[in-house]
Amino acid sequence: MTTPVALTPAEAAVRLGEFTVVDVRAPGEYAAGRLPGAHNVPLDRLGEAAPALRAAAVHGPLLIVCASGARSAKGCERLAALGVEAATLTGGTSAWAAAGHPVERSAGARTPWPMDRQVRLLAGSLVVAGFAAGLAWPPAHGLSGLIGAGLLFSGLTNTCGMAALLARLPHNRPPGDAVSFEETLVRLAV
Repeated sequence: MTTPVALTPAEAAVRLGEFTVVDVRAPGEYAAGRLPGAHNVPLDRLGEAAPALRAAAVHGPLLIVCASGARSAKGCERLAALGVEAATLTGGTSAWAAAGHPVERSAGARTPWPMDRQVRLLAGSLVVAGFAAGLAWPPAHGLSGLIGAGLLFSGLTNTCGMAALLARLPHNRPPGDAVSFEETLVRLAV
C-alpha cells in the first residue's frame, strides 16, 4: 500500500479550491470546527461512502482531514485500498487553525474534546476504577486487564472500539440542523 500524499496547512491553503475536503472526524468534532467547505464522512463510514467519494474524486482531488492527521492518514489508506486516491492534511484541523487559516463552525456547536483525549480519559478512569475496586474485591482487577488488552489490540490493529463507542454519545453528535450523512453522500456524488 502506498503512503498517502501529505500536505502541510500552507500547501493545502494555497490549493484549497482544487480539493473536495472530507473530514473523517465524529460529527460533533466536525460541527465544532472544520476547514471551509468540508464534508463530514466519519472514518467508520468511509467504506459506505466509497462510491460517492469515487465520484467526487473524478471531479478533482480529495483532501482528507481530521483533528491531528492520524485518522485522515488512515482514511487515505482505506480509500486507496478501495481504488480512491486522496491526500491527507498534516497536523489536521489543529495545525490548520494554529496556522491562522479560517475554520467554519456550526451555529450553536459546542467544542467536544478531541476523540483521542476522550479515549485516554475513559481508559485511564476504568483502569484506576478496576485497580481501586480490586483492593476490596481482587477479581475487579480484571477490569484493568481488559482495558489494557483493549489498548494493546487498538495499538496493534490501529483501530479503536472505544472511540467508535464514544463517537455515538450525545456530546459527540452534531447539532440538530447538521447535514445528514445521506445528504453528504449526495453532495459528494454531484
